[in-house]
Amino acid sequence: MKEETFKKCVYVVLFLLIMLFYTKDIHFFGTHFYEHIKQIKEPNSISVLVNKNNQLAADYIPHDLEKISLDYANEEQYMRKEAKEHFERLSEDARKLGYQIIASSTYRSYTYQERLYHYYIETKGLEYADLCSARPGHSEHQTGLAIDVMGSNQDYDAFADSIEFPWMTENAYKYGFILRYPKGKENITGFKYEPWHYRYVGIKIAKIIHENNWTLEEYHTNKE
Repeated sequence: MKEETFKKCVYVVLFLLIMLFYTKDIHFFGTHFYEHIKQIKEPNSISVLVNKNNQLAADYIPHDLEKISLDYANEEQYMRKEAKEHFERLSEDARKLGYQIIASSTYRSYTYQERLYHYYIETKGLEYADLCSARPGHSEHQTGLAIDVMGSNQDYDAFADSIEFPWMTENAYKYGFILRYPKGKENITGFKYEPWHYRYVGIKIAKIIHENNWTLEEYHTNKE
């Protein structure tokens, strides 16, 4: 093989390797979501992965749900005991610094999520519904470990514009929470960027995820 031809082959191989690296999470032949769905075997695990390919049973209800103090919630809200205690601590510490971080949506039953998902289909269409709302059994809220929050601007949908958001970005992991659906990771999580949606995974795992800029999906992939 001539030297010039050899060099061209090397460049082509390098180009293909680079393209493979940067497009490894892109699915060119359609979505990989809601395909090959697995039933979750350990729904009570603090690190349980609930997403578009991992489904909770319709009758699953966390055994240790507790009501969040109304000092830290906009209305009656429930989370699993450990997550609730850590959120109250987070919210109280934030309050001491002049911030207001309030729970606006926490545990949701399978039936509630079913109604919500079909509402989005009826009002916005299937494509929009699947981008912003989980199908029943695929919602993290059913675990009792997920929480939508709002700040002092009193609008969870505009939480990214609140003065509390930068503080949450820097400190949520210290209390065991991660931003569940970050910007730029949509083709991994399957959901649009949701700056208000946090998930309790415990302080140890949250720290690992924060330091590596991972999603929960990436954490599970890399720990295996």
